[in-house]
Amino acid sequence: MAFWNRNITGDLSLPKSDRGSGNFGDYRYNLVPSNGRVTIRLANSNPRQEELVAALESGGELETALSRRSAAEEAKDAPIEVRLFTGSRVSGVVGVVPRGLEGVIDDTLGRLEDAGRKPRIPAKVVKTRNGYRVDLLLGQTR
Repeated sequence: MAFWNRNITGDLSLPKSDRGSGNFGDYRYNLVPSNGRVTIRLANSNPRQEELVAALESGGELETALSRRSAAEEAKDAPIEVRLFTGSRVSGVVGVVPRGLEGVIDDTLGRLEDAGRKPRIPAKVVKTRNGYRVDLLLGQTR
């Protein structure tokens, strides 16, 4: 199987229900989402349930409040922690980008900046049977 068509299994030290998800098959050349429904589900959200409930109750549209990785973060392969911007405040960390999909987020932020748009990715808090999770709506950044 080609590496770009595989599902990302995430950090194996996390519970299976909290590893996040995403698929390279959802992206075209230059990591542009292939359609408007492409999402990435964040990993490691279990310990951040209170923060997710607060973001959900704030109402309004949610967007990420993050920036591209610095050279130092890239060199040590640090995970990308995601905070949500609710319009009036920035939340605490609500999850991390699943391992292996950091490049997709970096390229999306760069593409938004190059287009003169705010480097914010729309997000949605969803309730699952294992708690609240955050979906990044990358398809809306096309």
